[in-house]
Amino acid sequence: MSTTATNPSDAVVRELLRKARTIAVVGLSNNVSRPSHMVAAYLQQHGYRILPVNPQLVGQTVLGEPCVAQLEDLHEPVDIVDVFRRTEDVLPVAASAVAIGARCLWQQLGVAHVPAAEQVQSAGLVSVMDRCLKIEHARLMA
Repeated sequence: MSTTATNPSDAVVRELLRKARTIAVVGLSNNVSRPSHMVAAYLQQHGYRILPVNPQLVGQTVLGEPCVAQLEDLHEPVDIVDVFRRTEDVLPVAASAVAIGARCLWQQLGVAHVPAAEQVQSAGLVSVMDRCLKIEHARLMA
C-alpha cells in the first residue's frame, strides 16, 4: 500500500511540542482511568492548556476546562488536535482541524486514518498517526 502520508521526523515533532501551547483532545474522557484522561493530565502537568472536546460531556468540566461538542466550538487557537476516536471517525475531525487552523492532527496509538493524514498534510498541517502524544513527549522532551 503506497501513501503520501508519513509520520514526521523526531526533529519536527520536537519543534511542534516545543512551540505548542494548546491541545484540543477529541474524545477526552472524564474517567481518570481512561487513556485519554491520563494523557491529557500528563500534558497539562507539563504546561499545555488542554481543551476537552466530547459531545457527551458538553457543559461539564474535564481537567478544569469546559468541554465542547466539536472543534468548531472552541474560541481560541489550537496548536495540536489529539484524537482519541476510532480510526473510522477521524476524517471529519481532520476536516475540522483544518477549518479551525490547527497546526497538527495527532492520531493516538492505534489510530491511523491515512486519508485524514493526507488531507491535513495537503492543508499544511503536521500529521502524526498511531503514536501516543504522552510517550512521544516523554521521549523527545525529557
